[in-house]
Amino acid sequence: MTTITPFLWFDDNAGPAVERYLEVFDDAEIVDENRMPDGTLFIATIRLHGQTLTLMNGGPDHRLSEAFSLSVSVETQDEVDTISDALIAGGGEQGPCGWLVDAFGLSWQIIPTLLMRLMSDPDREKAGRTQAAMMQMKRLDLQALQDAYDGV
Repeated sequence: MTTITPFLWFDDNAGPAVERYLEVFDDAEIVDENRMPDGTLFIATIRLHGQTLTLMNGGPDHRLSEAFSLSVSVETQDEVDTISDALIAGGGEQGPCGWLVDAFGLSWQIIPTLLMRLMSDPDREKAGRTQAAMMQMKRLDLQALQDAYDGV
């Protein structure tokens, strides 16, 4: 069977990134890993909520960029906050509209399912208010999105 797996090139911190992602996502697992003779991680394949990713320590020739991000669909504000806080811990940064860059340079989008429901409403006025509210946010606030949708 043919599969497509995102392959992420890290400078020299793929090992700590794997450890962090295993801590953040409760069902995360290592599928395979290869280490250098000194024990340092060279390449690892992991699975996060069913999504397989391969991470490699490849050196400084190619940097991660915001042109590629992983999107995490969540249900609650607690999930938005918990996952965002865990990913930016140790040097990451919260960006606009639910985006963030983690401490290892990988971009993520932490997106509540509520946002997609509200923005896909056929009532374009309500959807537009929701989008306008989102554009003013860094970390997404579910109550504020719902209030904008409701015209509160």
